Amino acid sequence: MGSSSAQALKSKAPAMAALEVKGLTRRYGARKAVDALDLHVTEGSVYGFLGPNGAGKTTAMRCILGLIGSDAGQVAIFGDSHPVRRRKHVGALVETPRFYEWMTGRANLEIAADYADVPASRVPEALARVGLQDRAEDKVQGYSLGMKQRLGIARALLARPRLLLLDEPTNGLDPQGMKYVRDLILELAERDAITIFISSHLLYEIQAVATRVGIIQQGRLIAEGDVKELLAGGQALEVEVGSPDKATLLETVADWPEVDHLGPGEDGEVFTLTGLDEAGLNRRLVEAGVPVSRLISRGRTLEDLFLALTDGEIT
Repeated sequence: MGSSSAQALKSKAPAMAALEVKGLTRRYGARKAVDALDLHVTEGSVYGFLGPNGAGKTTAMRCILGLIGSDAGQVAIFGDSHPVRRRKHVGALVETPRFYEWMTGRANLEIAADYADVPASRVPEALARVGLQDRAEDKVQGYSLGMKQRLGIARALLARPRLLLLDEPTNGLDPQGMKYVRDLILELAERDAITIFISSHLLYEIQAVATRVGIIQQGRLIAEGDVKELLAGGQALEVEVGSPDKATLLETVADWPEVDHLGPGEDGEVFTLTGLDEAGLNRRLVEAGVPVSRLISRGRTLEDLFLALTDGEIT
């Protein structure tokens, strides 16, 4: 077989699973926080893990990492399901990172490196990776929330992981901090070839970085796939309507496909929907005698998909 043919076959080979979760279940009494969860995270991807508050995202991540036990199911990381060995190539930031506030950023990472049995020489590299090299000798108590999040990511990078799990890494950050973390995630994925598994309630942030997403509700997976494929073929309409009779308005929108009520607008109530074209929607409104203040068409977003699948539950 020629080298070009061999290369062609190699390029078609499926990517390895960085993380494979099958039937993962975690109970708290009679309640299943995670219910027979299946996930497939392809090596080299940025995987967005989404769900309403209380859907089981953090519990699932803690089970995956072995921080808490599971009642059923299997977890394999790069094909290894051994509960200790599988964590060898994993770095994680789960919930709000905690540090020794009276110590410097460098000292905190040096302690973490010692615990993780990795060379302290990696500390400057990790600090530089998250842009904290100039604040390394400052005490953590003087760090902003965004800097603490970045220090948490630096700690997760000490072992040079192949898989990085991040739980709400932009939670509470200002727009500048969010952008920094978003750019860092993209850089880690593209330059360092790290597979990233990230949960967030900020859907526009996930859409900006993720190549693949999984959406859970009440601990169960309800959708999973490549972002482009999930959003393909859907033009969303955003319409602002008014009506002197609210009952008439609600009756009018009752059979709209994939409709979500966004709330009050400047001149009425704002809805988004997919499955109807502008002409068809306008005709329905005119026939029902409902005045239209605004009607625009835009590409379907991850938020549109999420709200449609979770019956409008907000993360």
